Amino acid sequence: MIAAAVPTTSYYLMLSAVLFSMGTVGVMVRRNPLVIFMCIELMLNAVNLSFVSLSARFGNIDGQTAVFFVLVVAAAEVVVGLSIIISILKRRPGATTDDLAELRG
Repeated sequence: MIAAAVPTTSYYLMLSAVLFSMGTVGVMVRRNPLVIFMCIELMLNAVNLSFVSLSARFGNIDGQTAVFFVLVVAAAEVVVGLSIIISILKRRPGATTDDLAELRG
């Protein structure tokens, strides 16, 4: 019988780096504000994964506490950010980030 590989901290950190890289590329390449917003959330979750894996590795709860606060801030960001983005996209269905930059006033 073949033994399955046990995931270690380095596996989680590599996964976190890949997810963060995907989010970074998405933010730099895409023009749709909703997709950019989702890529930022992906980057936040990648950092949360690294916090939790390192917290479990070193046996303290500081990383998990930081993740709790990041998730609270991310939830508030989703509520406010998505409502703003959705209201803008309802008025201008084809709006891009370049169009939104003109709204600074």
